[in-house]
Amino acid sequence: MTRPVIVVHGGAGTWHPERQNPGIEGVKEAALKGFNILMENGSAVDAVEVAVMSMEDNEVFNAGKGSTFTLDKRIEMEASIMDGKTLKAGAAGLLTDIKNPVHLARIVMEKTDFVFLIGEGAEKLAEIYNLERQNPATELRLKYWKNLREKLLKGEVNYLPRLHELVEQHPELFVYETVGAVALDKEGNVAAATSTGGMTLKIPGRIGDSSLIGCGTYADNAAGACSATGIGEIAIRLVLAKTVCDYMQRINAQKAVEEAIKLVNRRIAGKANFMGLIAVDTEGNIGAAHNSPNMCWAYMHAGMSSPKASLTAEIIKS
Repeated sequence: MTRPVIVVHGGAGTWHPERQNPGIEGVKEAALKGFNILMENGSAVDAVEVAVMSMEDNEVFNAGKGSTFTLDKRIEMEASIMDGKTLKAGAAGLLTDIKNPVHLARIVMEKTDFVFLIGEGAEKLAEIYNLERQNPATELRLKYWKNLREKLLKGEVNYLPRLHELVEQHPELFVYETVGAVALDKEGNVAAATSTGGMTLKIPGRIGDSSLIGCGTYADNAAGACSATGIGEIAIRLVLAKTVCDYMQRINAQKAVEEAIKLVNRRIAGKANFMGLIAVDTEGNIGAAHNSPNMCWAYMHAGMSSPKASLTAEIIKS
C-alpha cells in the first residue's frame, strides 16, 4: 500500500485580487474532496474527477461555471482525464453547456472506443448519459471579455500572434487559467485530469492543451501524472505533460516540473509563454512550478489535517 496524495491547480497566470481568496479556498476544497476519495480506498481516477468537478462548479475558476468567452462571445469548454494504470484516456471539446466537462471526458474514456470527441458528437453522448446542463457564463467573465474586446476594437490589441507586448501591458485582462488534478492512490495507481474554458477572446473552434492527451494531461504508472495550465499552444508544441512524465522516470516530480518549465523558457522564450505544472510521481513526491506571476494550487497527503494551498509554487524564470 502506498501513501495517497493529491495535487490540484486552479490555473496559472495573473490572479486578480478579487479572486485570490476565493481561489485559495476553492483549491483547498477540491483537494480535500479528492483526498477523501483516496482515503476511502477510491481510485486515483475517481479522486481527480471529483477534484476537478469541484472546481468546475466554482465560478472563480475558468472551467465549467465561470468559463471565459471566445471572440464572438461563445463559450467552448474542454476537458480530459487519464488512468495511469491502463493508459486509457478520454477527452471532450467545444462544449457549450455541459455542467461538468471532465465527467463527459470520463464517459468517453470508459463508455466508448475513442479518446477524443468534440462538438455535436460529444453533446450527443452527453444526452445519452443524461449529463446535467447549465449556462456557464458569469458576470465576472463578461466584464473581462468586454474590457479586452473594447481594446481590440480601438486597435489597442494586436492579439495573436503579437501577444508579448499586450501581456506585458495588460496582464490583468487575460485568462489562460485551467483547473486540474493529479493523484496517487493506495494501490499505487496514478491519474490526471484537466478542464478549461480556454483563452479569453480565442477564435471559435480553437482547441487548447487541456483536452489533448500528452499536452495538458498525462498519467502513466511507470512514471507519474501531470496536469498543465497556461497558454495551451506552448504545452501542445512541447507535449508538455508527457514530457514531465518522461522526466519522472529518472528524477522526482518537483525536479521534473522545474526542468519542464526551464524547457519552456529556453525553447519558447518571451513574455507570452506563461505555463504552470503540477505532478505526482510513483513514490508520492509532488511537484509544482510555473513561470507566470501566480499559480493557484493545493495539495494533501496522509498525515495532513487539511490541504495546503498557495498562489505561488516554484517560480522558474528564464
